[in-house]
Amino acid sequence: MTKSALQSMTGFGKANGQFQDKKISVEVRSLNSKGLDLNVKIPNTYKDLDTEIRRIVSDLLLRGKMDLGIYIESQNQSVSNLVNTELATQYFESLKALNQSWGTQTQDYLSIVLKMPEVLSVQQEDLTEIESEFVLGLVREAVQQLQVFRSQEGQALAIDLLANIEAIKALLSAITPFEQERVNQVKERIQKGLANIDEARIDVNRLEQEMIFYVEKLDISEEKQRLLQHLDYFVETMQQPASGKKLGFIAQEMGREINTLGSKCNHAEIQRKVVDMKDHLEKIKEQVLNSL
Repeated sequence: MTKSALQSMTGFGKANGQFQDKKISVEVRSLNSKGLDLNVKIPNTYKDLDTEIRRIVSDLLLRGKMDLGIYIESQNQSVSNLVNTELATQYFESLKALNQSWGTQTQDYLSIVLKMPEVLSVQQEDLTEIESEFVLGLVREAVQQLQVFRSQEGQALAIDLLANIEAIKALLSAITPFEQERVNQVKERIQKGLANIDEARIDVNRLEQEMIFYVEKLDISEEKQRLLQHLDYFVETMQQPASGKKLGFIAQEMGREINTLGSKCNHAEIQRKVVDMKDHLEKIKEQVLNSL
């Protein structure tokens, strides 16, 4: 089998790296979705990179429900907690005065004051351009790993899809021996019905016209031809990148032709073949839903 361009929408990618005293890991997961649904979970340290991260993912992965996370697994960051002395003093004086006015026992004001808003502030080093590029490089690497995963899953999908396509083609060919038998059966039923009618009352020319019309109405050669064309077009489209949506549309057209075959077949064995076709088509539709 020629390698298909088909990709699955499910996948996982991960990249690890060491930047100075930080061990950083990026993980990205993808599930099937009609569009791009991206959830980004990153430390505040890298919040300024959010827009660029989303651009990288949307450009390379196109579609899917995705979760991307950046984790600092070990670090020794230069962080200092600073006390806002002026604000802390104001809180202390206010609490002390309130406590005295109530006449209650002396409280541990320090532990209370340190919990008050904006008393403690955390200062962190600014994100450098070098570190930004390092993190974005890890994001690209994780996304590329996910693409490899998608391609591998896509090849498995392609094998299953082709197997179902070939099964429908085989069933379509298996109908042929029963087509003339079906026409003969229809003619026999009509002739038996006419045997009970006075021949003098039968317009032979009109009867022939009606017979031709009825047989043509039951003819399924056009439906078979169109279905075969759809099956071949489906296989051709699998060679195109990001063809999942298009494959879904082709599968719908295949379904219309199969349904028409079922409604016109008027033969038990052909009907069984049509039911089997529908079964394989449902499997195709399920697999296409997970195709990029």
